[in-house]
Amino acid sequence: MYRLYREHASLKITKSLKYLKHAEKRIPALTQTFSKAAFTFVKGVYPVYIDHAYGSHMVDVDGNDYIDYLCGLGPIILGYGYKPVDDAIKEQLKNGILFSLPHKLELDLAETICNTVPCAEMVKYSKTGSDAVTLAIRAARAITKRDKIAYCGTLGVQHDWQTTLTTRDYGIPSWNRKQIKVFEYNKIETLEEIFERDGKNIAAVCMEPTMFEPPKGNFLKKAKEIAHKNGAVLIFDEIVTGYRFAIGGGQEKFGVIPDITTLGKGLANGMPLGAVVGKTEFMKIFDNVFFSSTNQGETLSLAAGKATIDEIRSKNVPRHLWDMGTKLMNGYNKLAKENETGISFTGYPIRMRPVCVDSNGIESLEIKSLLLQEMITRGIFLHPGVDYIGFSHTLHDVKKTLAAFEESVKVVKKAVENNSVKKQLRGDVIRPVFPPKKMGTKK
Repeated sequence: MYRLYREHASLKITKSLKYLKHAEKRIPALTQTFSKAAFTFVKGVYPVYIDHAYGSHMVDVDGNDYIDYLCGLGPIILGYGYKPVDDAIKEQLKNGILFSLPHKLELDLAETICNTVPCAEMVKYSKTGSDAVTLAIRAARAITKRDKIAYCGTLGVQHDWQTTLTTRDYGIPSWNRKQIKVFEYNKIETLEEIFERDGKNIAAVCMEPTMFEPPKGNFLKKAKEIAHKNGAVLIFDEIVTGYRFAIGGGQEKFGVIPDITTLGKGLANGMPLGAVVGKTEFMKIFDNVFFSSTNQGETLSLAAGKATIDEIRSKNVPRHLWDMGTKLMNGYNKLAKENETGISFTGYPIRMRPVCVDSNGIESLEIKSLLLQEMITRGIFLHPGVDYIGFSHTLHDVKKTLAAFEESVKVVKKAVENNSVKKQLRGDVIRPVFPPKKMGTKK
């Protein structure tokens, strides 16, 4: 058994809670990113503010050290303070950040992306993945002269058009909802139904190539065939899968090449950078589609992007992610099964999610909250919705994490047996960031 960072009850977050109270006066919603908000975790137990990070670890304002499996919501693919990337940023900083003309790094990074992403022949940069998807949708509408979108994904791109799918749709025109038709992953009949009803008005099939389950029955290939048969553009949202599932992303791993791809989280190891890439015949529409911003060509992010991709290629980062992730996920599920709990980790080893169900098989936020509480007090930072593996996660990290999980799952098991789960929570039950609206394809 590994010796854990601290005893169960010794985690102190006094400074975090002090900062949180002050933030109530200064920062709406207490955060810039809802998925990092205190209510997303076990409020009152989890740290709220971070001081610094290194490798696979982060340290909060109270000095507590955690192995981090959220990785900045995914962008920290190589690790915190990763030297080759940080050195590239520092070197470019000597020469300037923003200029009155385009910098050569715009072209250098574009060449690198086009040499790694199968569909990429041209590149348009953005500062976020959400902006990239919004831009791709705008391009598809301009190309096809149509307005409606067939969409399948995890609701992770929350700008403009797609926010209407969530309960946080304030400020979005109600008519915008009518432009989006949702279909279900691995159920090709739901996409066929959309095109049967409204095919002449669908500009794009916009989808993640995978979320938490692999494509089955040639699902991606069939989606592409349906889109092209009906004159729609196929967009792959590879904000998560890009450079993580394979060097060439999900399209390389699954062998289906889209017309346009959006990139984000794996692109620059935490620097603000996204991109829309695709075949020239589709990307040339950006000669006329307006997407122009003062900071779009900011060079520190471009330098980071180039260095990040170079490292991913030279070190074969995806192979490490799959290796470490598989050890961790298999370990989680083995221990959970041995302790006969309703806990499991599903999805992919490099992008997994914890699932906690009660004796009736119904997902329980209370049980999940207790599990997360026990893990954080043992130095393991998990997110309730999705967890990632980074290149800096080591076998030592994995063993330490599984030791913490073995202790935590026993606590959860005993609490469930004694009907004392809620009583043992020392903080608030976790809350979803944006519960999706109930919607089918027949609207």
